[in-house]
Amino acid sequence: MPTPETPAARQQNLLDPGFELTLRPMRYPDFYERYRDAIKNTWTVEEVDLHSDVTDLAKLTPGEQHLIGRLVAFFATGDSIVANNLVLTLYKHINSPEARLYLSRQLFEEAVHVQFYLTLLDTYLPDPEDRNAAFAAVENIPSIREKAQFCFRWMDQVEKIDQLETQADRRRFLLNLICFAACIEGLFFYGAFAYVYWFRSRGLLHGLATGTNWVFRDETMHMNFAFEVVDTVRKEEPELFDDELRQQVTDMLAEAVEAELQFGRDLCGDGLPGMNTESMREYLQCVADQRLTRLGFAPVYGSENPFSFMELQGVQELTNFFERRPSAYQVAVEGSVGFDDDF
Repeated sequence: MPTPETPAARQQNLLDPGFELTLRPMRYPDFYERYRDAIKNTWTVEEVDLHSDVTDLAKLTPGEQHLIGRLVAFFATGDSIVANNLVLTLYKHINSPEARLYLSRQLFEEAVHVQFYLTLLDTYLPDPEDRNAAFAAVENIPSIREKAQFCFRWMDQVEKIDQLETQADRRRFLLNLICFAACIEGLFFYGAFAYVYWFRSRGLLHGLATGTNWVFRDETMHMNFAFEVVDTVRKEEPELFDDELRQQVTDMLAEAVEAELQFGRDLCGDGLPGMNTESMREYLQCVADQRLTRLGFAPVYGSENPFSFMELQGVQELTNFFERRPSAYQVAVEGSVGFDDDF
């Protein structure tokens, strides 16, 4: 007879060691539905037309050209960090075949993003030396190197753990997942998207904005999936979500805001018309508060979103995602798109 302490006496939790293979009976149907929704969101880099961007790039001021160069350099490496964490950590420890279906799909989407950013670099930086420098941004651009080091500090400590046997291991995994979702996909990328939509609000770089619309949609779905994993762990193991974890997550987001703000100083210098470091600070703090609230923790900044183009243009473009697809698009899509205040 199994005792209450043995695994056979209770249903397996999401972070319990093992490699569950059975989809029936389905224990986490919401993860499976997210996988199905992601399939509906298929797009290809070949659908993005960057021809008009080449003309627009020649119109930019030196400061704006510097911003774009730094931005695409970050894009060139950011999704690769995400993809590596998917393979080396998340897939290994989230013990749900439904969730692994979604993670497999997410890995494909990250590959599409990497291809999109490769195409951007090839289009925006015709000089091979400039392209090589962009791909080496983690080593040679301090503001990007600092963001990468932030990611590794919070995420690498789980990579060598084979099984989440102890509460300490599970806390480390939760911090990895929250860094992945709230800080990288939910803050670093959202900050980068703001620069893109700033150009778009001025009638510039439509190709970049179109591709970013679709990346933005993907990243929002990735972030929401990860938050649902956190919600599930909170229900199954509420003892993990104590004051220590709350303080660690709050400190993590504060550190992420400062790293992204340093990147903003690099991009904006003394400021550009409609885009400067102080406005970006308010925006990042607003986003950080949204992430903390979504995770069930108290917000700390109380800042408002200063960028109307993130609400007015970003939401409109994303909501019209399916209406803008080419008529020859081969994947059937049903349903509508809804967005909350995650901007």
